[in-house]
Amino acid sequence: MNRELAIDATGLTKKFGDFAAVSELSLKVPEGQIYGFLGPNGCGKSTAIRILTGLLTPTKGSAKVLGIEVPKQAELLRRQIGYMTQKFSLYEDLSVSENLSFMAQIFNLPRDLARSRITELMDTYRLNELANQLAGTMSGGQKQRLALACACINKPKVLFLDEPTSAVDPQSRRDFWEQLFDLSEQGTSILVTTHYMDEAERCHGLAIMNKGWICADGSPLGLMDKMQANVIEIAGNDLRALKDRLTAFDEVSSAAQLGNRLRVLIDKAQADPIGFLQATLGANEPLQMEQVRPNLEDVFVDCTGKPLPSSPVQEAGK
Repeated sequence: MNRELAIDATGLTKKFGDFAAVSELSLKVPEGQIYGFLGPNGCGKSTAIRILTGLLTPTKGSAKVLGIEVPKQAELLRRQIGYMTQKFSLYEDLSVSENLSFMAQIFNLPRDLARSRITELMDTYRLNELANQLAGTMSGGQKQRLALACACINKPKVLFLDEPTSAVDPQSRRDFWEQLFDLSEQGTSILVTTHYMDEAERCHGLAIMNKGWICADGSPLGLMDKMQANVIEIAGNDLRALKDRLTAFDEVSSAAQLGNRLRVLIDKAQADPIGFLQATLGANEPLQMEQVRPNLEDVFVDCTGKPLPSSPVQEAGK
């Protein structure tokens, strides 16, 4: 199904002095999709979001969000988007209802509309019993629900979320993502940054970032299918020594221990990865080997372990 683009960016680069925080980033996000930036801290995810929200001016490149040029038309855009920062940024000395009321005033919502919208959001995000509680006294999960409610006060067409679940428990993270899918179903386009693999797998589309570059993009399943390495799990004795032996070979891009197994990534140029391992390790001790399906962590490790491009434009969302 063809969809209009909520975000359309080409060749975005942002330099701070000689340091490139984002390099040649291109991105196409269809309306109504949840698109993720996966990457370690400091890889450029937050900088990319600040460019797309009009808070930062790119050194070069162009971007449109909802057909609006940024940062040229940033003020026009801000009325139509929501932005939830990584750190809780609401007023901790105001109550839940006061924070929502303040955000409604920021967006100049008429009084009756603001009242009905606040009532709707407090019900949706289970904030009714917390209406008079000061934001600073809330738990991490409660603050997260309040921050999302405030980001949605203006019914944004695009929602930007910068590592929104970094300080909450697993159940709160799960509930939060159910709320994101509700918003997506209603037509809201969402760009979310994360360093959690399980969250990245929930996205419709995904870009893996490394040191400012997009090094892989596509659907989570597509990225796993296209990974340029086979994954072999090995069970046996003395896995730490075995890991050290394997990582000495160029064909092995990674070896990591998971309990009583070793998970090994081998270049797909090796047509018979198990045969390669058997020949490499010899038959001095019995080892159980099994080829398994890659997961998103494997994709991330394989992608970020490769040399970065020097100049070509990286395209996302194709």
